[in-house]
Amino acid sequence: MTINPEKSIPAFYAGQSILLTGATGFLGKVFVEKVLRSCPDVSEIFMLMRPRKGLSVNQRLENSLDLPLYEKLRNERPESFKKLIPISGDAKEKGLGLSASDRQMLIERVTIVVHGAASVRFNNSLQFAIFTNTRSTRDVCILAQSMKNLIALVYVSTAFAHINEPLIEEKPYVPIANWQEMIDIAEKLDEHTLNIFTAKCLGYAPNTYIFSKNLSEGIIHDYSSSLPCAIIRPSIVTPALKEPIPGWLDNIYGPIGLFIGGGKGLIRVACCTKSVNQNAVPVDIVIKAILVTAWKLGLTKFTPNSTLFILNCTNQKHLTYQDGIKLLFSIIKEVPLEKTVWIPNTILTDNFAVFYVLTILLHILPAVLIDLFLSVSGRRPMLLGLMRKLYVANHAVSYFSFHEWNYSEINRLNLMLLISPDDWDAFSFNYGFSDISDYCKVYWFVTILETTIFIVILWIIYNYISAS
Repeated sequence: MTINPEKSIPAFYAGQSILLTGATGFLGKVFVEKVLRSCPDVSEIFMLMRPRKGLSVNQRLENSLDLPLYEKLRNERPESFKKLIPISGDAKEKGLGLSASDRQMLIERVTIVVHGAASVRFNNSLQFAIFTNTRSTRDVCILAQSMKNLIALVYVSTAFAHINEPLIEEKPYVPIANWQEMIDIAEKLDEHTLNIFTAKCLGYAPNTYIFSKNLSEGIIHDYSSSLPCAIIRPSIVTPALKEPIPGWLDNIYGPIGLFIGGGKGLIRVACCTKSVNQNAVPVDIVIKAILVTAWKLGLTKFTPNSTLFILNCTNQKHLTYQDGIKLLFSIIKEVPLEKTVWIPNTILTDNFAVFYVLTILLHILPAVLIDLFLSVSGRRPMLLGLMRKLYVANHAVSYFSFHEWNYSEINRLNLMLLISPDDWDAFSFNYGFSDISDYCKVYWFVTILETTIFIVILWIIYNYISAS
């Protein structure tokens, strides 16, 4: 019996060929797992990857599939991994670094494109950010225009692409600059010259990441007259709520790193507004939003007059920074970290002068003393360098911890209504009902476990090197 793709999301993905950029990133790994598990009849997933550290893309894929993330698939449907096809390429290279043969294969076979590749570092040079985040988006669109059977192109943007707007609606906005001119400038000028003009180019964007993603949305908007496009705007992506494993994350990054720093007593002061709500969304919620959006887009007849579909994928659970710190410390009492440096306690301030003074008193001076002790005892000093990095990182994210934005969610609510009851458990991206305290406890436990494993591995390597 044939199942109607309009009523069944797995039925829609049956036979589809997906091109995924950013396949080795946090989002990419969860996307691959979710598609193979919940849409088992998908034809194939082409994964844009770059060779790295002497490993080919096939070797990198094999290593990635050993992660606990894929354990359920390994046990229940190991044959599904045959549907993963690594494609050698690089988002920062012109034309995505694709070979002629691979490009032609994608043109012939791909039906859905999910463009998630991006560098999320705030301190990238302007040239690197433009090449990796902006030019790659243009080149994905150029490639998509040649695809013979394309039915959907979903671009993963950020909820912070238009921070000059107090209310972010699910609509396109005029970009800060002309994206074509900025790509030309980045290609023609050397990096040193570009760095000199960076501050002038950024406009209202606080960093090169936001600037490059802002321009990228302009690219998608311009190409939407000839391509069936959609934009997903997730806020800060956090560990999984439920899938594939509650609390799953693949690295100690961004906010998780700051939580660990606070939990170990390293971060004594943070620069933020206590009453501002943190805007974060679990990774599995973002993946479901992408899949449902591509489903809607693929079922909609495309015309040059079609409206660009945009979805704000933002937090449905409000938690201020002050309440977040309180919740963190209450969890630490139940699930404490080992080898804490100091009793966990973080002072929050929105005054830069106070932050600077407290940083010197509570971070820098103790670090100097501890490093001095390490040097005298014949060990390598390290804490001062770490504190400097924490100071720079806190400054980098302070803009977002000082400001708060409201988001329209009309498209999200309407899209949720289209999901059939049979697909609700597997594809609903509503998480307003979840308990934020339970969620934080789960991913805090997973974080502690991963941190412990990482430390043990370093210890084994250190002892091996020392013995040889």
